[in-house]
Amino acid sequence: MASSAPGLAAMSAPAEDPDMGMVVETKDGHLIEEERPVAPDQFDPRFETTRNEIWAWYGYYIGNNGLTLFNFAPTAAQNLVYQQAVAVGGTDDTILHFAGADRTINSIILLCNGISFAIQIVIFLILGSYADFGTFRPNILIVLSLVAWGIGFGWLGVHREEQWQTGLGLYIVGLIAYQLCLTYWTAAFPGLARNTAVLREKARQFEDGTITREEYDHADSMKRNELSNVSFYTQSIGEIVILAIIVGVMFGVNVNASTAANNRGLSVLIAFASGIWILVALPWFFMEKRRPGQDPGMNIVLAGFWQLYRAMTQIWQLKHSLFYLIEYFLLGDSLNTTVTVIGTLQNEIVAYNTLQLTYLLLVGIAAQAVGIWSFWSIQKRWQLPTETMFNMVAVGIIVLDGWGMIGIWTQRFGFHHTWEVWVYQVFYGLFVCPWYSYSQTMISEVTPRGKEFLFFSLFSIIGKTSSFIGPLVSSAIIDDTGNNSTPFYFLFGLSVASFLFLLFLVDVKNSRVEQMDFLARERATKEKMKGSSETLA
Repeated sequence: MASSAPGLAAMSAPAEDPDMGMVVETKDGHLIEEERPVAPDQFDPRFETTRNEIWAWYGYYIGNNGLTLFNFAPTAAQNLVYQQAVAVGGTDDTILHFAGADRTINSIILLCNGISFAIQIVIFLILGSYADFGTFRPNILIVLSLVAWGIGFGWLGVHREEQWQTGLGLYIVGLIAYQLCLTYWTAAFPGLARNTAVLREKARQFEDGTITREEYDHADSMKRNELSNVSFYTQSIGEIVILAIIVGVMFGVNVNASTAANNRGLSVLIAFASGIWILVALPWFFMEKRRPGQDPGMNIVLAGFWQLYRAMTQIWQLKHSLFYLIEYFLLGDSLNTTVTVIGTLQNEIVAYNTLQLTYLLLVGIAAQAVGIWSFWSIQKRWQLPTETMFNMVAVGIIVLDGWGMIGIWTQRFGFHHTWEVWVYQVFYGLFVCPWYSYSQTMISEVTPRGKEFLFFSLFSIIGKTSSFIGPLVSSAIIDDTGNNSTPFYFLFGLSVASFLFLLFLVDVKNSRVEQMDFLARERATKEKMKGSSETLA
């Protein structure tokens, strides 16, 4: 029979290309059932993505740009730790007693980074299981955002060296809130892309036989790449404007007047950026269409754990999803730890000067905007697959770790000089920052339809696990060698290994076939469970 809306798939998107029967009359007067494919995505006119909704989604990212809890807060925490070390042991002292041992400043920051990511793993395991069900998922992001904003404004009361432990606590909790908000905001983009008018038309063409499944999947992939890249580009432009305003704020509070003024300035900047986040995030909370997620098929509490169990046990049958999971672990570990290590070196080089750090960020974000625009323009111009773009980013990460590794053997090069951190900001923005766009699009490429939030959570768990292991290993290496550059041995090896893994083992086309089989098996299992419960009843 025909679908409820001509040319549209049913609300429960089938996992494979089933035949949709239509009764037609043949030349000899007989009635037969015509077979034609159904598009794999779910469409409903009520939930069609609007331009305003997309821009509201972009707006949230402008606010959650990382300036608050990912950039300035770690700097503020490290600054207080440094000042406390000086107060306790003198000008050249870099040792404090923390977590049961005497540790260097860099080691303490890396350890706190690892603790933060370890806690995130537990939270993702709980929230990710339920976020694909019903329509309450947006509430998760709202609550997480409120927590993040509270932490941001909490920094107004923490700006003296004796508060260094409180500062580390805010750093740990703030990083958790920031990463959770970012993950659950990001996971919405496949649904936004697949409910656009463009994909609706592609679905009609696919059902009419005008285009092939491969062409439909390519259109779907390009739309997801568009939203991911344009959101990052828009965020970069917005962040430049925010940073320009922040420069004026810093002159207003006269951060160069004294160490205490610089400390207060950092706290003011975190709170100010949090206020901007609130203003630009609110439209998304009101304009997001609460599209229904999966039907749990059982009690929602049990369904969450059942879905998590199925995903973690059945992912072995999603071979290419698993391969990307491993690659994402290795490269994410390398990049996250590389950024943290370089960040600690950069803070020391510029002596925690708030104004200079802001200027560096301005240059970095401007380069980031150019990098994202260039990558997306190249991809659009030559219709390149996501894998190709992601490989280009991986090469950039390898170069970055090789640069740092040279600094182990010489002081002339390898993140030891002010000019290097300026060059780093430009290189990082142009060639490495596209990771944050293409890694997420790659996740959506290997994720079964309708399970975006669960699989984004699973990938985030892997990402957080890698971010937990990398900093702890790097912290131990620094403590053992006394050289802040030695972790680059470890990081360079990880980057090369992950690049080779992605290049030779991950195949998106084969992954799509595996995803369809996975969804078909799950649907059959649910039907069997439903039949068994009805028999018992």
